Amino acid sequence: MHSPGLWQALRAPRYLRGPWPWRSAAYLLSGVCVGLATLVSLLLLAVVGGALAVVVVGVPLLLMFALAGIPLAALERRRLRLVDPAVLADPHRDPDGTGLAAWVRVRLKEPTTWRELGYALLCAFVLWPLEALALGTVLGVCGGLLATPVVMATVGGGEEVRVMKIWLADSYPGAFAAALVGALLLPVLAYPLGAVAAGRAALARQLLSSRDASVDSRIKELGRSRMRLVDAFEAERRRIERDLHDGAQQRLVALSMTLGLARLENPGEPLGGLLAKAHDEAGTALVEIRELIRGIHPRVLTDRGLKDAVEDVADRSTVPVDVRFELPGRLPEAVETAAYFAVCEALANVAKHSGAGRAEVCGRIAGGELVVEVRDDGAGGADFSGGSGGSGLQGVADRISVLDGNLTVSSPVGGPTEFRVRIPCPPGHATTVTTTATSAAPGATTTALSSRTPTRTGT
Repeated sequence: MHSPGLWQALRAPRYLRGPWPWRSAAYLLSGVCVGLATLVSLLLLAVVGGALAVVVVGVPLLLMFALAGIPLAALERRRLRLVDPAVLADPHRDPDGTGLAAWVRVRLKEPTTWRELGYALLCAFVLWPLEALALGTVLGVCGGLLATPVVMATVGGGEEVRVMKIWLADSYPGAFAAALVGALLLPVLAYPLGAVAAGRAALARQLLSSRDASVDSRIKELGRSRMRLVDAFEAERRRIERDLHDGAQQRLVALSMTLGLARLENPGEPLGGLLAKAHDEAGTALVEIRELIRGIHPRVLTDRGLKDAVEDVADRSTVPVDVRFELPGRLPEAVETAAYFAVCEALANVAKHSGAGRAEVCGRIAGGELVVEVRDDGAGGADFSGGSGGSGLQGVADRISVLDGNLTVSSPVGGPTEFRVRIPCPPGHATTVTTTATSAAPGATTTALSSRTPTRTGT
């Protein structure tokens, strides 16, 4: 991969009038300094660490030698900005735990670490001498020619001086002619100097970039586009809910009222019977459209959040449901929506298939994730691999996978059945609100949360 900034500048007619020749020289000069420092550091670590390897002190030094490429690579990625405007991302992944030991463990397992160590060795023993040679040749030739009159006046006593140790200048006109040649040669040699710097930057970018950088960037863009689609879908869902609530539902209410007034004015048959039937049908349609609106996007979820929305679902469930949530205030809208519909699907399955006498819904934030669990005391043995139940759960799994969440279902024969959803949700700064609600049939008693660990099975 070529350095786009410098390579493009080399082909432009304004290359000499821009900052690129000076930036190329600064890049190569800083490369010589970095290479020398790397050489000294690696030799010290290798010699001292090898000599002390028989004792405990030598082990950290050898580890430092193995990891020496990491700070050099970080510096090189910054130094690349001198000749290449494209940012080179850090390919290292974050450690799984905290502390120095976890960091070292992850770094030693990464291929990138060893590739960066190889780059450090290449810089220390090969690249910086070549950079010094290219830079020294241009500066030495042009500087030697430009300094000819000064050298003749100070060292040669104004009589003669040997130019570049090649030919003899025995007069000031000859010395100034050599200086003129140096001045003309400087812009000419600025092009090969820039080419060397561009090639050096291209090599660094090739060795220090992640092999999967393009794939990673495409995956990130895919994730962003997926979230944009989810946001657009939720916005359209809310628009439909609003139009139904403010449009069709209000018209049905007006129609029902009109039919009711017509029944009062015309109670006799046969018109009264027809009006009564129409009035009942309008009432049924109004109930259905209210249920439809609630299924599209319930108002309580938008206005009051996940906790109250789940309590509303539990109140309407045919199976008594205990609801216990510990949440840090409101959560992101997409997280609340996905969790709400997951609970709706789980409670619908409990009511239809489980034969349970009671269910429990628990929600909390744990490890940066929203964890929602639905348990019932039914017979278990549910098969969610296909059928209507399976397709509904597949829709839940698809919805939460967009948010990088996951769904697990455990239903051993004899019960209980546990439905668990995990959705990444970094905890906010709101005060934790703990709430407990119970939806129970008359005379029923509240059941404590079971401490039994269910068998985990993936969807």
